[in-house]
Amino acid sequence: MTPGNGFNPNEAELFSARLMPHRSLGRTGFLVLMAFVSVVSFAAGIAFLWMGAWPVFGFFGLDALAIYWAFRIYFRRAKACEEIRVTPSELYVRRISHRGHIVEFTFNPLWVRLDRETHAEFGIERLYLVSKGRRISIGGFLGAEEKESFSNALMAALQAARRGPTYNPIP
Repeated sequence: MTPGNGFNPNEAELFSARLMPHRSLGRTGFLVLMAFVSVVSFAAGIAFLWMGAWPVFGFFGLDALAIYWAFRIYFRRAKACEEIRVTPSELYVRRISHRGHIVEFTFNPLWVRLDRETHAEFGIERLYLVSKGRRISIGGFLGAEEKESFSNALMAALQAARRGPTYNPIP
């Protein structure tokens, strides 16, 4: 770390990853879905209004509003991310919540261990970084295959950090 408590840019990165939750529905898909829900709710509400059941019209509007609100939460939570960087001298983990709260962890890559909770049928369920009695969970929103790939790449970077920097004397 530099004196300003930032990541040292002069040190070579062995590994760098930015993990973000997967969202299968984009902005265009959301607009199409909401248009469809609104049209169906309005048409069904009008049908009930003509039959004399006027309170049902309002409930169809509340249903569409509830779906809109749920997707707003869904998209807001997609802003969360984790940044993980490994250099020969430190492992840096930075978590940014969907509300913008930032939590940072710094480990010595020589002393950190990557623990995996594995289920026989489903694969890797959880990944943890363990060092000096501290245990933090990483990659919680990744799928089992993504966790496998990520853990292999992170393990390779940690092993490279344990081997130490390599110097090339020939320019």
